[in-house]
Amino acid sequence: MSTGIRVAALDDVPEGEGIVIDKSVTGTEDHIALLRDTDGGVWALDDTCTHEDASLADGWVEDGCVECPLHSAKFCLKDGAAQSLPATRDARPHRVEVRDGEIYLFPGEAP
Repeated sequence: MSTGIRVAALDDVPEGEGIVIDKSVTGTEDHIALLRDTDGGVWALDDTCTHEDASLADGWVEDGCVECPLHSAKFCLKDGAAQSLPATRDARPHRVEVRDGEIYLFPGEAP
């Protein structure tokens, strides 16, 4: 069983915001958006919006969703499900664990 990749300290991701984890670190096709909800939960989705080329890490994070900064499409943080138009395709989620104030990412593993 994988122990994951340490990608950030919890304090590196303010509540309601996100940061980008480069694909050279994750080995994935897309960068990964590491997102922290307003309740403190940490989630990870592919970074590129499925509607158009925009970074979800630059979006607004609240109430279990991230809103794309380009056209306001929303995605569920837990499973990546598209919640509003113009997005019609889900974003791919990745498993995340927080241990001792450190965030570990499991690229390609479902939460």
